[in-house]
Amino acid sequence: MDILGLGLDVIELDRVRGVYQRHGSRFLERVYTAPERERAARLKDPAPFLAGRFAAKEAILKVLGTGLSQGLSWQHVVVLREPTGAPRVCLRGKALERAEKLGLGKILLTISHSKGLAVAHAMGVSGDSSALRYPE
Repeated sequence: MDILGLGLDVIELDRVRGVYQRHGSRFLERVYTAPERERAARLKDPAPFLAGRFAAKEAILKVLGTGLSQGLSWQHVVVLREPTGAPRVCLRGKALERAEKLGLGKILLTISHSKGLAVAHAMGVSGDSSALRYPE
């Protein structure tokens, strides 16, 4: 198993909170997938969760080496939650195509929050990309 990419992102919770307050559902629908929006809706203060997921998506896009270019969108990167609480990366569309091209089999992800920041670190390892496929 070879490491094929690394990504790290840090974002201020207040920045995400402000965008969410100004743009509401338009922001949520542009950046977050249905499962991510559903989870955020159950939280009293969704800003830490939203910031963590935003940082995670940015870190994952860095692993893919594309950012939001080459036809990729926020909706192509999905961060689900395992029964253990651990984040699980799933990809679809152009993001999955890119992962397959790179030979990525898994993207390991960790997300953390502090009082004012959310940080995410992603590491892509080689293997069969089918494990990354979003279960549509």
